[in-house]
Amino acid sequence: MLEVADVLRRAGDAYLRKFGRRMPASHRRALYDIRHCRTEVFGGHVYRCDRCGHRQYAYHSCKNRNCPKCQGDDTERWLAQRREELLDVPYFHLVFTLPKELRPIVRRHQKTLYGVLMKAAAGALMKLAGDPRYVGGRIGVLAVLHTWTAKMDYHPHAHLLVPGGGVTKDGFWVAARKDYLVPVIALARIFRGMFLEQFRKLLPNQQIPNSVWAKPWVVYCKPTIQGAEKVLQYLARYVHRVAFANSRLVHLANDQVTFRYQHRRQQKWKTMTLPAEEFIRRFLQHVLPRNTHKVRYYGIWHPSQRALLRRVQLATMREPIPAATEDDATIDSTATECDDARKCPRCDNGRLQLVETIARQRAPP
Repeated sequence: MLEVADVLRRAGDAYLRKFGRRMPASHRRALYDIRHCRTEVFGGHVYRCDRCGHRQYAYHSCKNRNCPKCQGDDTERWLAQRREELLDVPYFHLVFTLPKELRPIVRRHQKTLYGVLMKAAAGALMKLAGDPRYVGGRIGVLAVLHTWTAKMDYHPHAHLLVPGGGVTKDGFWVAARKDYLVPVIALARIFRGMFLEQFRKLLPNQQIPNSVWAKPWVVYCKPTIQGAEKVLQYLARYVHRVAFANSRLVHLANDQVTFRYQHRRQQKWKTMTLPAEEFIRRFLQHVLPRNTHKVRYYGIWHPSQRALLRRVQLATMREPIPAATEDDATIDSTATECDDARKCPRCDNGRLQLVETIARQRAPP
């Protein structure tokens, strides 16, 4: 199966020769890591069958958060942590989008304005949800930053997952209405005001286009699919999604990349062909600056509110949240998977034994 790494191996050197001096360090790192993921560059282990002598190589992954191949393990670890924090209540999914006039400015000041985007979205929502006419309590917010469209165009926006209810000042849990959280028109106005206020404070010399004050900002809100485990799986698709999945690649030849994308309005899958250079440019523009947090927690989900969250969990719990038991983990992931991994794929009778460790190569400066 074709992978993004194949495109980077074939056209990455030419891209570096042309743009390398102007590329951010995070882009160069992603280019290097993804093209060498699960190769000898990152080291690994060599196993040999005790029956037929077959040698099998197992190379390490790059663990880069932009690598399409390295997100599966991260997703499972994240799900295990979130199971301990999930509330047994309905949930809402919200999307906060910036107007197109601001996108070039945000792209030039990513490290500053990505944080402003998520903070303004969460702050506007918590302010409106605190009104007794809507929720009337302190809610929890999980904010996830995305910067792409199906065609990998630049489109910064924030996905928020919110439990349907909040904690009152007296410490009691109050549930929101089943199919309604807050009015989105009012929410969009508050979001706009908070974002532009922080924008002016942090970037006083940057001019704001006048049009962004007059036009309505887009905020989307709907109830999510219900059920604790289903909500977790729903969340995982957003939290660990990268700009492009390997499964979407169709063809790579003559420095042309063909891939599938879903047309939102028509709800159909279509194909697009781009020069490899343009494909790499679109992919790398979604690599976040170093130390930029893609996922942030607010309200009762903030790390400083663990004690309050635990009390809310006990107050709202109707059924135990399903989680893998120690016995399940031992049987499923340890015994079965390890036994299969140790079996020789060539003779099917022998066992693979570790015979050599491959050291990781030193990365270029």
